[in-house]
Amino acid sequence: MTSNNISSMGLAEEMMAIGFSSLSTADVRQLEDLILDYCAVTLCGSVQPWGHKMTEWAYRHAGEGKATLFGSGAKAGAVAAALVNGTAGHGYELDDTHERSHSHPGAVVITAALAVAEERASDGREILAAIAAGYEAMARIGMAGDPVGMGRKGFHMTCLFGAFGAATAAAKLMGLDAAGLARAWGLALSMIGGSSQFAYEPAGTMVKRMHAGLPAQNGVLAAQLSSLGMTAPVQALEGGYGFFNLYGTDVDASLLAKPAGAPLEIHEISLKPYSCCRKFHSLIDALEQVTDGFTLPVERITAIEAHTPTNAIDKHQMRRPESIMAAQYAMPYIVGATLAFGPRRYDAYGNEFHRHPHLLSIIDKVTAHADDSLQDGVPGRMPARAVIRLDDGSVREATVKETLGSPERPLDRAGILAKAKALAEIVDPSLDLGALERAIGGLSRGDGAGGLTGLLSVAGYAEGAHRAIAAE
Repeated sequence: MTSNNISSMGLAEEMMAIGFSSLSTADVRQLEDLILDYCAVTLCGSVQPWGHKMTEWAYRHAGEGKATLFGSGAKAGAVAAALVNGTAGHGYELDDTHERSHSHPGAVVITAALAVAEERASDGREILAAIAAGYEAMARIGMAGDPVGMGRKGFHMTCLFGAFGAATAAAKLMGLDAAGLARAWGLALSMIGGSSQFAYEPAGTMVKRMHAGLPAQNGVLAAQLSSLGMTAPVQALEGGYGFFNLYGTDVDASLLAKPAGAPLEIHEISLKPYSCCRKFHSLIDALEQVTDGFTLPVERITAIEAHTPTNAIDKHQMRRPESIMAAQYAMPYIVGATLAFGPRRYDAYGNEFHRHPHLLSIIDKVTAHADDSLQDGVPGRMPARAVIRLDDGSVREATVKETLGSPERPLDRAGILAKAKALAEIVDPSLDLGALERAIGGLSRGDGAGGLTGLLSVAGYAEGAHRAIAAE
């Protein structure tokens, strides 16, 4: 750890100082975009097999409450809703990404905030401030811990430090002070984990979907226990057996500090246009360039080279996945699905495609190459180079450093709505996106979460009459 240390208590005080009045117009607009994307993505995840399983668990074991379960529209306590909705939010590899921490904050933080807000009938302006602070805490703690190094140790970042972000959002909505938040982090410290073993098995991977639900659940639970006065360490980050010393690698605590005038981390978020691991979105954009917008006949391609940073090669080379998640995490499959069916064919990762002859023929042309020239961008960027060799002996290549959906090439509101519409057409065409957008806009006027969450049920959910993208 560097000498520029910041205490857990100091960071907690800073997070508690974030209020609606401190948010700029641009901050509020960005939060609205993040919530809109989150709602569409979470509805999509709610109708997948793992979404149904989590909802069934809640029916059996969660008891009563005031928080809405996305998809079914049923109610449960905030802790159970955080687990179910967080799993749905991370449920189809479409959730937002904070590049420098290699994590997916929205599925954790927004999930926790809405669950607690419904339970407590929170003001919409409080909800927005809580979400902003949750993103801030999760992102800064993740950056400081060295996400690339932690990934090499086998951890999955979202699950590893998401509970700190969820606890922050929940604690703010519960009215805790900085000491209460620091205590909640101390409780969360004993709950965190997140193994990446799922990346090494071709099946048995549904647990990865829970890697946003588990930290959302644990963060809400930690804040609830802290509110009751349950004692815990208040040096959860810097303590001798705190987060950085137990899990961090090349820790730089200076990254916990926010330079004067720097924007909130909500502005450093990438939104996913493609339903696969974020590390390969730049590769998809590069493939689009070398194939003239995917118009080049795939039959003309004799070899495909994917040049990426080292961390995009580790854990991502499976050629014959046997689950949807494994397919969405495997670079050769992602290349094959993209070239065979296009980058926005969300169902191309489904089981019925895993042995598709055309797709497999493309996969077998793919080789991975660790490229030192692309390493400098990590972890703030996830660059890639695509090289294809054609049947006439010619070679085409393209390098993409700023992928579509990144802060440098953002999806605007129209792009987010187009993504949401595409998902609604698959999941529930009756979803009123206009009403959803208006309900999100109402948060800044003080409207509660109920007007928003009341729109997030899927017709025919209980009967399975909706159209899920995947079947597993």
